[in-house]
Order: sequence, then C-alpha cells, then structure tokens
Amino acid sequence: MTKPNFYSPLKIGFLIVAVAYFLFTFQGMFTLSWVGEWEAFDGSLRLIIFAEDISAAIGVAFRLVASAIALGAVILYFARRGLPTSRVKKLFRLVVIGEAIYWLGLLTTAVLSLTSSFGITIWRVNGHVSTIPMFTSLLIYEIPLLIESIVIPAVLFKLSHELAPNKPVKSAIKWGLIAGTVYILVFWLTSTTMWVSTVLRQGIHYLTSYPENLLSFSLTSFGLLALTIFTGYFAKKSIGTEKLEKLGLRTIGGIVTALGLLYLSNYLIWLFFGRDETWSYWYLWFLGNLNMWLLSLPMAGLPLLFTRKSPPEAATTVKQ
Repeated sequence: MTKPNFYSPLKIGFLIVAVAYFLFTFQGMFTLSWVGEWEAFDGSLRLIIFAEDISAAIGVAFRLVASAIALGAVILYFARRGLPTSRVKKLFRLVVIGEAIYWLGLLTTAVLSLTSSFGITIWRVNGHVSTIPMFTSLLIYEIPLLIESIVIPAVLFKLSHELAPNKPVKSAIKWGLIAGTVYILVFWLTSTTMWVSTVLRQGIHYLTSYPENLLSFSLTSFGLLALTIFTGYFAKKSIGTEKLEKLGLRTIGGIVTALGLLYLSNYLIWLFFGRDETWSYWYLWFLGNLNMWLLSLPMAGLPLLFTRKSPPEAATTVKQ
C-alpha cells in the first residue's frame, strides 16, 4: 500500500495562512508612523490620541505574539510530521487569547470616542448639538467600535476557557462556531459602516460614476451580509456537534473561501482599477487594515471545500 503524501494541499494552505497572519501583523506592528502623532494636538485631545494609540499598539503586540505562535506551531507540525493533540490544543488556546487581547486594545478608542469632549464637538452644528450628526457618528463609528472591542474578546475568552484540557470538545466546537460567526458579523458591520462614511464624504456619485466602487460596495455590504446570515445558520445547525469529524467541513471550507475571496476581490479591485480620483477613506482604511491577511484564506478553504474525507487530513497525522 502506498503511503499517503504528508504535504497535502490543505496542510500547505494552513502554512500559507499562518505566514500571512504573521507577516501582516509584523508589518502593522513595526509601521511606526503613528508614533508622536499626538504631538500635533493640544490639551485633552493630545492625551486622548496618546491613550488610543498606546492601547492599540499593545493589542497589536499581543496579536504579533499570537501570530508567531500560530506560525511556529505549523512549522513544528511540518518538522515533526505531526504534533500531540494536547499540544495543538494548548498552542491554539494561546493564539485565541492573544487575538482576544488585540481586539480588546480597541476598547480605549471606543470608550474615549463616546465620552471625550472632542466627540461632543464633532456633533455640534452652529453651537448647538445636532441629533443627526450625533446619531450618524454613533452608527458609523462608536457602535461598531464597541461591538468589535467587546463582543469579539468576550467570545474568544470564552472559547479559550472551553479549550482547557478538562473541557469536552463539544463546548469548544460550540464556541468556535459562535466566534466564527461573530467575526464575520463584525467584518460586515465595520466594512459597511466605512463604506457609508465614505459615501457621506464623497457623495453618491463616488459609486454611480465608478463601477468598480459600486462592485466593491456591493460585495462588502451585501456579499458579507449574505455570508454572515449563512454562517449563522450553519453555526446554529451544527452547535450540538460532539466531534470535529462530524462537522460539515466542506461547508466550513466554503465559508472560509468566500470570506477570503471577498477580501481578495476588494484588494484586486484597487490593484487593477485604483487611481488618484478614486482614492478615498474606504481604501485608506481597507488597505491599512490588519485583517488583510484574510485574503490568504482560500488557500486553506479550497482544499476543505473539495475534500472527500469527513475528517480533516491534518487529523490523520496528529499524534495522540
């Protein structure tokens, strides 16, 4: 009998995703253009920007550690042709904790944007507080920031708790499904609100005059929404699964691939059609986003999508 090849497309895909996760985080950590930007402001605003930047930088540092652990685990897996299940679980738990702290680092910005006098000044029109700009600011900035900096860390810390050695796999699967759904929901919410903010700044002609922008807006707002709804449906249907082998891995592969392709397509739209007149707040945010590593997800999602096996191939070489 021929021995199966250890270096399968799925395993190579995991390695590529881990490398992308690390490199994008490394680049974000050591892009230090933000250092000292608070010096251009006076009074309480200087302290606010300083607190926001330092808090976010601490979060990125924890994500960098998490990404290094993830990459190191995959490299070790290849070097030893397998890892004990208990070690994989411990390493994944560390990655989840680091990722949770990264998102928690955004909480300072979310809270200060609500409570600072600077935020109230933005809402003033002709010396009076205007409810329309106030609610617009809440819907576009403050609420999405609060959701991503509170909800994501909450579900990730819960997931890390369920990954403890004495916990059943069923609970970890449940909270893994919940965490995945929350992630996609947050990606849809933040991306859509950034597009809304861009259209408010640039005008509706920014979409109608440039078909590529309309395509990007549609993929982000409606494509990600459809993926969020489908992922929520799949998670609800699968939440009682007791073993990883019984999960719908092809469906998970489809979800992962779709998410990666949505990010990749938005990047390619700018790469092929972007020019000075289409540069905007949306592209400034999207291209500088630390979650750009998600465009590598199809490398792991496609092998899962087309697998004929029930369990993942990696499971066959994880040592007990």
